[in-house]
Amino acid sequence: MHPILQTVTAQADEFVSIRRDIHRNPELGFQEFRTSDLVAHCLAQWGYEVERGLGGTGVVGQLRRGAGARRLGLRADMDALPIQEATGLEHASRNEGVMHACGHDGHTAMLLAAAHHLARDGDFSGTLNLIFQPAEEGLGGAKRMMEDGLFRKYPCDAIFAMHNMPGHPQGHLLLRDGPAMASSDNVTIVLEGVGGHGAVPHRAADPIVAGSAIVLGLQSIVARNIDPLHMAVITVGAFNAGKANNVIPQTATLKLSVRALDREVRDTLQARITELVHSQAASYQVRAAIDYQRGYPVLVNTPAETDFARQVAVELVGAAKVDPQTRPLTGSEDFAFMLEEVPGSYLLVGNGDGSPDGFNSGHGACMVHNPGYDFNDHSLPVGAAYWVLLAQRYLAG
Repeated sequence: MHPILQTVTAQADEFVSIRRDIHRNPELGFQEFRTSDLVAHCLAQWGYEVERGLGGTGVVGQLRRGAGARRLGLRADMDALPIQEATGLEHASRNEGVMHACGHDGHTAMLLAAAHHLARDGDFSGTLNLIFQPAEEGLGGAKRMMEDGLFRKYPCDAIFAMHNMPGHPQGHLLLRDGPAMASSDNVTIVLEGVGGHGAVPHRAADPIVAGSAIVLGLQSIVARNIDPLHMAVITVGAFNAGKANNVIPQTATLKLSVRALDREVRDTLQARITELVHSQAASYQVRAAIDYQRGYPVLVNTPAETDFARQVAVELVGAAKVDPQTRPLTGSEDFAFMLEEVPGSYLLVGNGDGSPDGFNSGHGACMVHNPGYDFNDHSLPVGAAYWVLLAQRYLAG
């Protein structure tokens, strides 16, 4: 076992307790008041210069040592999800309808454990910026922090973040250069026709029929307009219209999730969806209004920083526990905004693959955003030790 991992593991109980305290008291995006209080208190106690309020409830802790000129950013997210927890664990959520179902409690605790070790025993020369971000879950907390001057106040030469991943062996590290997570756009389509009696459809313009044609037509975009070697997803998650069986409604509403792993493919999807919806609507004599909201961009890991991150991973846990070029994910992550401004890399730590290890009644392999999910506490020292080693290697004197 690497000496840093051995040291951090010996001190892990304190941070497992912190992780479980955060888990018991989850807070939604931009409402992480208790969590940010805890983070700020710990950082200040350990000697960091602390600023609060970036992005509303964000916290930045800065530690300078030596004369090194390099500046490193490490980021963890803090927010929970609007899900009713069903784990039955002793540290289950006390807040009705809110739970840490994506492991941000673990991400926060890992970075706090690393912060403690680096403040006490860290061997580095340069500037360390620890970024505790609010509102990753769909609300764009990363962008809000940046708009509030994150990188103007705390410039970084490189930035890194880590997320747990169920379905992979606990403590394994997974990296990928290039596009690693998909963009995510939200589209609302409102079709306006002419309502009427179901018995005389020829005197109406039916938005349901038009909407049905649009749903089918949208699938042809992925099949016929996108290079088969590129990923694209168009999911119609809602189709709402009408309330009675004998009434043709005036309007119908469709809601889409659109994802891509390539910036040009993302642009193509928007153009083709817009063209197809308007043309299909016109062919059924209804009007279409499209609200196309661009969400998180494609998360692109820069090659040099990812290669550096791989070397740190292999040094810490050994090559057998490192996937150097894992498959990309179709999920999305607002750390992508930070990577558009600063070179860096986003990696994964395995949360468990279902192996019988006695962890939390087997929840380690349960997928995120599930009411039965829990962060695997055995991964906490791995993640914390990784941040310590990465900081010391990047900020080597």
